[in-house]
Amino acid sequence: MTTSLQNYTAPPKSAGFHPIRRRHYSGETHIQLLFSNSRNFSGSVGSSSLRRRSLYCCSSIPMKKTENGAQGQTPVRIVALVGEGSVSPLKSTPWYDVMLHTAEKLKWVDEGFEMSVFTDNSCRADDRTIVQLRQALSQANILIIVAVTNQESVKWIRSNSQDVSNVICFDSSPTLTNKLGGSLVQTKAEGNIFSKLPLPKSKKLKESEEIVQSVFESWDRHNSDDIRFCLLVIINAYIRPVPILKNLRAKGFSTLSCMVKNCGPQILNCLLDPNCRKALQCLNKCSPVDQVCNYRCIASYESPQLEEFSLCVLQKNNCLELDAKIPDKPLVTPMVHFRGENIDHEMAEDLFVGWLGNLDWSWRVVAGQNPAYDQFPCQYQLFYRGRAKGSFWYEPVFQVRTLDGDLVWRRRKYRVKRGKIPGTFSFSVLDNGVVSNEFWTIVDVSDDFSWGLFHYHGAARAAGQSYTGAVLCTPNGLYPDESQKQRLASALDRCCIKEWELFSVDNCSCKNPPLGLPEGSSLHFKVKVDDLEDSSVGV
Repeated sequence: MTTSLQNYTAPPKSAGFHPIRRRHYSGETHIQLLFSNSRNFSGSVGSSSLRRRSLYCCSSIPMKKTENGAQGQTPVRIVALVGEGSVSPLKSTPWYDVMLHTAEKLKWVDEGFEMSVFTDNSCRADDRTIVQLRQALSQANILIIVAVTNQESVKWIRSNSQDVSNVICFDSSPTLTNKLGGSLVQTKAEGNIFSKLPLPKSKKLKESEEIVQSVFESWDRHNSDDIRFCLLVIINAYIRPVPILKNLRAKGFSTLSCMVKNCGPQILNCLLDPNCRKALQCLNKCSPVDQVCNYRCIASYESPQLEEFSLCVLQKNNCLELDAKIPDKPLVTPMVHFRGENIDHEMAEDLFVGWLGNLDWSWRVVAGQNPAYDQFPCQYQLFYRGRAKGSFWYEPVFQVRTLDGDLVWRRRKYRVKRGKIPGTFSFSVLDNGVVSNEFWTIVDVSDDFSWGLFHYHGAARAAGQSYTGAVLCTPNGLYPDESQKQRLASALDRCCIKEWELFSVDNCSCKNPPLGLPEGSSLHFKVKVDDLEDSSVGV
């Protein structure tokens, strides 16, 4: 089936392997679960993640499957119905394309998640398209309706979706209703006199309201990962468990008992410290699924007391009983040649070192795929060889506009080890008391070092967070020249990333970054910027 058709079902994919960069979810979900009335939904499902249809990188190693789908599970069938010609807030990308990409990303979570995408023209067609749509709806567990306002389409949908147990509508006609678990649900409280009375609600109704709130808050953040998250939450609540969402609920008394038994002094010190206390209060105000808000709280109010709190409660004692694994999809392979030579481990490290030596930094980040980190301005990367034999380090330096209005610099330090394949690396960091382990891949670097694309995936196990992403880097923080457009698009496609998924980094005012390297550091080993004659890259 080609994409020229007005409906599309993501083709089956299987196991893959997948790389990463830095993600700082340190302590967000964990702390919030403790201090936010045990909210039920916490945000990270890989991520923090990215990509687009590429038969090369998005296909993966075949898995054994049964008639009922991946790993013997009953397939979950989803129908997405979008308004013909409707445009999304994601860089004005058509909603049809966004949902096609979402169908692919669902496959990375579970091979049994099958989503077919139609435009609402299908409702009014008189050819085989309407037959396909009716058939898809007859088997659907979920119907997601996006930007459908045509009244003829609305009437058809209302008549033909009655047997679908879960229907969720976004930016569509108000006459379309939402339904979860077979029951109608409201997205907003009715504005009548009784709605303000403190009447008791059933447990089922409360849970439905929490799910609806989580879904719509995620949708309103308008990024590809949160769109997928909306569907995963519904699957997890009403169809079957989604393993990567297993950390969504607090453990109650056992958590409190663990904290009191093992971390009493750290808790007290945190509550007595103004910054640590502000961090907890700030996290309490964030939606548990809003990673941007969560990490901004951490970056705004980080302190030794907050690090000690997270280190004790999460990393050392795992009081929240959380776990997370590094995602294995999509499959992204490293570049194999640079300037006509085969890339080995030393050359791959040199590509990371980049402009350092000519400039005070290796690279500057232009854009990235993860909104929780790429919201921060003025991102510098420092890659260098350490004093010890074989050691290699990565230090990102970036600005944070704190919630108190101050502009501060932050700096992290990652240990980097070579992967089995040249161009792949393992990263590890202790960030605000929580260890993150990541896997990075050098996807492409131009011969003149005018830009580089690095892909990553990782997990903060004690935080119950997994994530994926990528960073596009240049020496000057400006987007690559138009002449590089085709090669960049190809590199993004190998990461299964669409350009509309990238978040631009603000590099407008970056005064006095705290750069510099430790004494005894060394830089390039085989290849460096000025080895190429007549480089026209402006910095």
